[in-house]
Amino acid sequence: MLPKDIKDKESILNFLKTKANRPVSLKEIARVLGIHKKETRPLKRIINSLVSSGDIFKTRSNLYGVAEKMSLVTGFFEAHRDGYGFVLPDKIGERDFFIPPRKTSGAMSGDRVVVRVESAAKREGRIIRILQRGRKKIVGTLGYGKNLYYVKPKDKKIHFDIYVSPESKANAKIGDIVVVELTSYPAASMQAEGRVLKVITGEDSPKMEVDIIIEDHSLPLKFPSHVLKESGNCEIKTSAHGRTDCRHLLTVTIDGEMAKDFDDAISIKKTARGFTLWVHIADVSHYVPWDSAIDLEARNRGTSVYFPHRVIPMLPKKLSNNLCSLVPKSDRLTFTVEMQFNKTGELIKKDFYQSIINSNERMTYTSVKKILADNDRTERNKYGYLLESFEIMEELFELLRGRSIKRGSLDFDLPEPEVLLDIQGRPEAIIKAERNLSHMIIEEFMIAANEAVGSHMEDLGIPAIYRTHEKPDPAKLEGLKKVFSAFGLQVKKTGPGTFHKIFKQAKGTAEEYLVNILLLRSLKQARYSTENIGHFGLALKTYVHFTSPIRRYPDLVVHRILKESAGGKRPTAKKQKYLEKLLPDIAINSSRTERVAEEAEREVINAMRVWFMKDKVGDDYDGIISDITPYGLKVQLKDFFISGFLHVSQMPGDYYKFDEKRYCLVGKHTRRTFTIGEELRVRIERVDIEEREISLTAV
Repeated sequence: MLPKDIKDKESILNFLKTKANRPVSLKEIARVLGIHKKETRPLKRIINSLVSSGDIFKTRSNLYGVAEKMSLVTGFFEAHRDGYGFVLPDKIGERDFFIPPRKTSGAMSGDRVVVRVESAAKREGRIIRILQRGRKKIVGTLGYGKNLYYVKPKDKKIHFDIYVSPESKANAKIGDIVVVELTSYPAASMQAEGRVLKVITGEDSPKMEVDIIIEDHSLPLKFPSHVLKESGNCEIKTSAHGRTDCRHLLTVTIDGEMAKDFDDAISIKKTARGFTLWVHIADVSHYVPWDSAIDLEARNRGTSVYFPHRVIPMLPKKLSNNLCSLVPKSDRLTFTVEMQFNKTGELIKKDFYQSIINSNERMTYTSVKKILADNDRTERNKYGYLLESFEIMEELFELLRGRSIKRGSLDFDLPEPEVLLDIQGRPEAIIKAERNLSHMIIEEFMIAANEAVGSHMEDLGIPAIYRTHEKPDPAKLEGLKKVFSAFGLQVKKTGPGTFHKIFKQAKGTAEEYLVNILLLRSLKQARYSTENIGHFGLALKTYVHFTSPIRRYPDLVVHRILKESAGGKRPTAKKQKYLEKLLPDIAINSSRTERVAEEAEREVINAMRVWFMKDKVGDDYDGIISDITPYGLKVQLKDFFISGFLHVSQMPGDYYKFDEKRYCLVGKHTRRTFTIGEELRVRIERVDIEEREISLTAV
């Protein structure tokens, strides 16, 4: 038996962090801790698991030490198509590390890796170990050469071929697009090998392109049979026993026209002191307990993934579209955040409780906009009994919005594309998605609920998963000073405060869109963490995700913890330890699956853009210059929400050079300049489906 004080990973890790001032051998650890030679096997198992997780590192001399004491960093690798990449450290507050092309050690995007820091000043390192592979399957084209079959990946960020033996190619033929499972990953003296799982068949079409992206990101389309069986046994629960009955409140859901899973519903009243807002969230935790089959599958998926007219859900449809969804005219179990605001929009009281509601209407953003912004008589008559509620919502929104802006919350309001498909699933239009008053009302109310829950959990001091957003890297802002100066923006010092000043100065200018993009790129990506460092973008000290448990796993976790701490109770010591051990891994996996989902969604939109423009080669369009590089212009078309690239070689009449100080392209002889916001007539020169690129030429 191991001594009592070192019986778990935390104890051994604490020993190596606090008492070992150098890397030590297994024998030394056993001797110092008084472990008999016959009892070293369980100790070795624990240490090996710590090595696998990246918490400690094993040297070539078989010595063990904690990563941070050995200039080592763990994190996720993001590859670039040009061979280099960046590692996003697990540790909150650490800046990214640049990994040069020859120092990636065969890592792929999504891999969790160990980096040896080679230059702290330059934030540069070398990957020395891959802890966990992010992908096991790759989509590519089967080829043959030098007496070997191989698969060439479609993903340009993967710079190696996968060799396939004749027995492992199944029925695939040369030129087929296949899904290959990696059986061995590339190493210093070894090529990647794999076996063909399936051939992607069908006519070359947008649908096939989406299927390829789904396979390439290993997105799980089907639920395992044991998960479906468990969800099939779930039955609708409508008992109000032990719950606050909110069925007497006028309640609505407000979502997009295509939505089928309704996470949240709203009730509101005006009071003598100000306002009472009820945010009712689907009580998924009632149907999905910890470590059930559905729970483990949802934990693995991490999030739902949304494509045009298609969803890969986190939960089986019986739950997401039925039992948990807050459909109208039906009793549904919810978890309610009740918030009281004074007449200036300040939160003065909050309460949380399990509840039951019956939504009066399933409203859409378009409908609410017609009622509030357009004053549409038909729509107002149709929902006359709800008019007062909608007008109170708008009144409270204005107060909350004002407070958000005052505290420094950022609102980029960048236009998003919306793809409209025809009956065959082909894109028939790509337009700018509308973000109107009704969208902003719901966003502001959800932010208020998430902050209320987060601050409650922080005050109780219980383990939780926070939604964190780090402050911008001053070095990145420093690098953008020349660009901002070229736009006439005054940038003296660089720091978090500078961010808001630039943001305000650019508002309403021709360069606003590009400035917002550049500022957004300079920010770190929001992520999940058990360590609360606040949310820079929302200018909040504490924030969690609570309002979307049907489609985000961290929200479901927060529900459970909040439910267990009702009335200010703290979890039992056993539950506290369980959470402290489990939550960090959930936070890391949820951040990873979110990144995978966003990348897949972005790739699908890009694929739809090129498919839509495929038959428009040779057509002329008016556009606006939205970005400038040394190699040419990015031009946003006016007719469609689509951009193309105009290379300098396709710009007639002169040779053009990039003027970094003025951020424009200048003709060498004519001195003709091209600047952000300038209108331009362009022709569609080439549409590359494979590269997902649209090339333009100047008319």
